[in-house]
Amino acid sequence: MMDPKQKTDVENRLSRIEGQVRGIRRMVEEDRYCMDILAQTRSIVAALRKVENLVMESHLNTCVAEAMRSRDDREQDEKVKEIMTVIADMRKNG
Repeated sequence: MMDPKQKTDVENRLSRIEGQVRGIRRMVEEDRYCMDILAQTRSIVAALRKVENLVMESHLNTCVAEAMRSRDDREQDEKVKEIMTVIADMRKNG
């Protein structure tokens, strides 16, 4: 679970991203220059990566930290595998 400040930050970032996506839709409808559209899509990808980082930080500080403190080997292994899967996917798609 995210702390209230982080949750607000993520929600605000997602709202800005929604606005950027609507802006790109308008650009496509208006037949704007492709390179301008691509610049905006790259901006959205960067903004989404920041959201990913915030959510990952929250997960590490809450769920993963809690699992490590629990001394439950099964839960700890599960969280490590979960994180490694996400990291591998980010590397593959990054």
